[in-house]
Amino acid sequence: MRAAIRNIAAVACVGALLSACSTGTTPEATQSDAPSADPNQEVTLSVATFNEFGYEELFEEYMADNPNVTIEHRKAATSNEARDNMNTRLAAGSGLADIEAIEVDWLTELMQYSDKFTDLADPELDGRWLDWKVEAVTTEDGKVIGYGTDVGPEAICYRADLFEQAGFPTDREEVADLLEGDWDTYFNVGKDFVANSDGVAWFDSASATFQGMVNQVENPFENSDGTPIPLAENDEIKSIYDDIATAAVDDNLSAGLAQWSEDWTNAFQTDKFATMLCPGWMLGVIEGNAEGVEGWDIANVFPGGGGNWGGSYLTVPAQSENPEHAKKLAAWLTAPEQQIKAFESKGTFPSQVEALEDPALLDSTNAFFNDAPTGQILADRANAIEVQPFKGPNYFALAQLVTDALNRLDVEGTDDAASSWDKAVEAYAALGLS
Repeated sequence: MRAAIRNIAAVACVGALLSACSTGTTPEATQSDAPSADPNQEVTLSVATFNEFGYEELFEEYMADNPNVTIEHRKAATSNEARDNMNTRLAAGSGLADIEAIEVDWLTELMQYSDKFTDLADPELDGRWLDWKVEAVTTEDGKVIGYGTDVGPEAICYRADLFEQAGFPTDREEVADLLEGDWDTYFNVGKDFVANSDGVAWFDSASATFQGMVNQVENPFENSDGTPIPLAENDEIKSIYDDIATAAVDDNLSAGLAQWSEDWTNAFQTDKFATMLCPGWMLGVIEGNAEGVEGWDIANVFPGGGGNWGGSYLTVPAQSENPEHAKKLAAWLTAPEQQIKAFESKGTFPSQVEALEDPALLDSTNAFFNDAPTGQILADRANAIEVQPFKGPNYFALAQLVTDALNRLDVEGTDDAASSWDKAVEAYAALGLS
């Protein structure tokens, strides 16, 4: 578990490091500077991802079709680990992979340093992605720094076997009816579950629940002009914090796990919790962590309607020595047909227009989740999304303050709700944003 101060310091110094690097006297190579690639050149391409992108079999397929290309996969355990690695090497000017996967939450920060990335604009790819997915990685002068991989429409994943033991319905449609409503409904059902279960928590993590709730807020931490909302005056975030603190600690609904920690990963094998928020990309994570565990299912419902959690891009850093080969591979990996294969492999829900209409997606089922029609469920959940939160350059740092505050309650047990919030407010002041 990382200390809060360390997180804040790391976040605060990233911008300074990159700014200093940007003012260097030696310009970094850009795509336009690079010579055209010999398509038959023997080349090794490194690809850095995190969590589960579903690319393992695709890499093998690409190398079989392009025998002059060797792909080396660098897979970080968490997006935070990948982000720290990227910021460190981006500032150093070396060490990044030829293709770096980035998460949507990093975008506004990275778009300030678009000169550090190869321009991936390609007229032949116009119309491939949802408009908002492309707009987010396009600079004012038309440079595109990333190709969209997935989006994260959210549903509720649950353990049908644990529901049955607690006397709850197990059929996914009945579970959807049970949970239809707002977050109060989700928490109230959770209180009934905990009262009727044998020590099984309702959800995995307070911080994960916070992520789902904050993704339904139009301006969670910053106004639309990018100015931060002082945490002490942010009534909407404080209300969400209070609701989760009550549910997690007072009502004992949380398993008290830090998402992505070793304890969280191991908990999938030991029946620690019954539900969790699951964007499409989470299905592969659950299946991997819960290998051998039977009972997982997915309900076509989400508290408060719809929500989008995450979604990623593939970038080609200007550091790459093989930008043309890397661009070609990134374009292939994000083509609709490859994204359908990634979805079938790990549940990563595509952001490509053609892929979203593909019968292979809409008719797909997932054997691990009791043969649930995951393609149709996630398509329905995508259609329920009404809010795309504004995430400015300080979003990541400010969200981390509240995440740390919740972890002090839920995981570490070192603070009560009031004292932990006060520490978050103090940490906000230390950032010097306003």
